[in-house]
Amino acid sequence: MENYTFNSFTLQLEGLNISKDSIYPVFFLLSLFYLFLILVNVGIVVLVFTDKSLHQPMYLLFCNLPVNDILGNSIWVPRLLLDLLRPPSERLISYYECVVQAFITHMFGTTSHTALMIMAFDRYVAICKPLRYAAIMTNKMVIKLTVSAWGVAFVLVGILLGLTVRLKRCRTLISNSHCDNASLFKLSCEDVFINNVYGLTFTVVLYTASIGSIVLTYTKITVVCLNNKNRSLNSKALKTCSTHLFVYLIMSVCGLLIVFLHRFPQYSDYRKLSTIVGHIIPGSLNPIIYGVQSQEIKRLMSKLLHSTKMFA
Repeated sequence: MENYTFNSFTLQLEGLNISKDSIYPVFFLLSLFYLFLILVNVGIVVLVFTDKSLHQPMYLLFCNLPVNDILGNSIWVPRLLLDLLRPPSERLISYYECVVQAFITHMFGTTSHTALMIMAFDRYVAICKPLRYAAIMTNKMVIKLTVSAWGVAFVLVGILLGLTVRLKRCRTLISNSHCDNASLFKLSCEDVFINNVYGLTFTVVLYTASIGSIVLTYTKITVVCLNNKNRSLNSKALKTCSTHLFVYLIMSVCGLLIVFLHRFPQYSDYRKLSTIVGHIIPGSLNPIIYGVQSQEIKRLMSKLLHSTKMFA
């Protein structure tokens, strides 16, 4: 029979179910990925904000992705690494810390979509309306798009977690490697029908909006490229769009897989793996994919590396 502990403020994280022999290799691998993710994302943000030649809408909007990746991964990866070294009985977390972790985790997932949407809009204006680009993509517009990307995510996730924290808890085990909304409302013995309905509606609306905007903007970009005989322009547009779509595809597949697997507790290990891949892989690839394709960033990075070698 299941034991019930009502409204406990101390929760236990299940963590990753791995063998003792695998703990240190997994710890080392995750640490390596996390350090790489932080270094490349911080490096890109610092580079964009310190070099005036990169103070352009495309780069300023792109900075939303590395900032989001840093926040989204830093809230749970260090904790996950520490829990790997602890026995299961000591993987404890306070309820309030768990709620904050869940909020930022969902903010990360939602902002990943909204940030890519505003970046798609920027590419649409640049390729389809090049003569009006400077007039449309002003500093004011960049600020509006950035605030919209984060603001929409904040409101949607705020309602999502607000519906969960109202519930009374009767369990203490978080059946996950970290805290998220589904894991939190599963602690309750109350009716969670509203939570499930809003959660699914939230997911459908977010994916419909993001997929719809991506398809619409890139369809228009494709039409412009097909009608334009400028090979240089077409090549640049294709390169930009293909990398954008590649990142979006990885993020979307992992996100949908996590939502789907939450409905099947027997596949919790696969869900945890999908969460790690969905957070770390796009976060590590974003600066490389977007940075390497930019001639300005490549030029500045090679210049920086050259200067470092001279002082070494």
